[in-house]
Amino acid sequence: MARDVGREAHDLLERGLDRQLRLAVTGLSGAGKTAFLVSLIEQLRHAGLGARLELLPAARDGRLLGAQRISQPDLSIPRFPLDAGLRSLSGQHTPHGPEWPTPTRSISELRLKIGFRPTSRAARMLDSKRATLTLDLIDYPGEWLLDLPMLEQDFTAWSGECETQLNDGRAHWASDWLAAVEHLTPDSDVDEDRLAEIATHYTEYLHAARRNGGFVDLTPGRFLLPGELDEAPVLQFFPLTGLTDWTPEALAALPDSSLYRTLARRFDHYRRHVVQPFYHDHFRRFDRQIVLIDVLGALNAGPAPFRDLTRALDKLFDSFAYGRRHLLARLMDRRIDRLAIAATKADHVTPEQHGAMRDLLEQLLADPIKRLRYRDVPLKAFTIAAIRASEAREVVENGQRHPALSGQLLGTGEQNQTADSRESVLLFPGEVPSRLPDATFWNEGNFQFPNFAPPRIEGNAPPHIRMDAVLDWLLGDHLK
Repeated sequence: MARDVGREAHDLLERGLDRQLRLAVTGLSGAGKTAFLVSLIEQLRHAGLGARLELLPAARDGRLLGAQRISQPDLSIPRFPLDAGLRSLSGQHTPHGPEWPTPTRSISELRLKIGFRPTSRAARMLDSKRATLTLDLIDYPGEWLLDLPMLEQDFTAWSGECETQLNDGRAHWASDWLAAVEHLTPDSDVDEDRLAEIATHYTEYLHAARRNGGFVDLTPGRFLLPGELDEAPVLQFFPLTGLTDWTPEALAALPDSSLYRTLARRFDHYRRHVVQPFYHDHFRRFDRQIVLIDVLGALNAGPAPFRDLTRALDKLFDSFAYGRRHLLARLMDRRIDRLAIAATKADHVTPEQHGAMRDLLEQLLADPIKRLRYRDVPLKAFTIAAIRASEAREVVENGQRHPALSGQLLGTGEQNQTADSRESVLLFPGEVPSRLPDATFWNEGNFQFPNFAPPRIEGNAPPHIRMDAVLDWLLGDHLK
């Protein structure tokens, strides 16, 4: 108990001196959060030792001294698996060479102590010629993020939203679930075994819509990645269709034993005992945030998944507390006071496409950006590759030079492949639209953004695109 109080007092002091930051690395499934965190940590650990950080002034001026992992504040949360990610990138434990770090399946945390030489007079007086910044990093499954808007919904509203989503191309994967609920009504009797069976059909639909359709706005997120709740009864519910045929008064008058009231209770239990603690324990306590977005993956998936991503991100940005922090707020409460939005996998397009990629990102988030600017929240858009997996090249055809990428393609089934059998390619993946794609873009379909295998990383900082610019935006003002 005394150690906990002492640790909290120390953290409070560092927050007051602007020497502690809690960074939210946010992104939906497939955006590359785990790879981003591995790269961020390794760039800071290798500052001055091979990390290319020219766009981070503290590193460029030789003031950034590196970083060390230290004991994390919450010992009940697993430690972020940095070493496992580095083993995957080393390629030493698989026959087919380097692999991308395993995607997140549960929440984890890592604390870094960053050393630097301060430039401000006040900092030099307090800490002589050396200062430190404590950086807390949290990783969590992207699937869980989309549960946050459920805090503002009741069972009827959520069911209506799920039913509306079926009109956007995903009903094909929902046939078993829809057949199971076709003859159910809100006043139906409850059969526990049947409820569990239908919940399984609904879960299978969510998995298929994500895996085969490229959709991301799929709730509840714990149905896709349950973590410690695997097979728990709290996950045995599903949306009811046809509720608009019933008035609110008629639904409220149903007995507690009815199907509607039973599912509504389970939905409410999920919100109060799963979603709300997750939000309260983690997302209310961040200082800075980066939102990672796989724009290229959405383009590959097609028009309906692309629209789905737009809606999902719009809802997500309303789930966080944004605003500038004055000293008292910094000590007693936390709001996200600086935001980065980043289109990931910039190494999957040729360099001259990066500007269009950033423009498309800003178009995709036009409404959330307007709201954030109105609140005076500093934000900046980036196109990045946390771990660069390709090289920019040129090809000459009929006397003309054309941009291209070279790299190794990631196989769909690599169990029997070796590193030497991966296909090396030289290609132009296509053009990224600088505005939201129209019907002409989708009909032409002159693009296919590849999945590259990662480079081999052994004892050095990963190659990257603009990670130094992101670090400067998120941390640079604390490294002065």
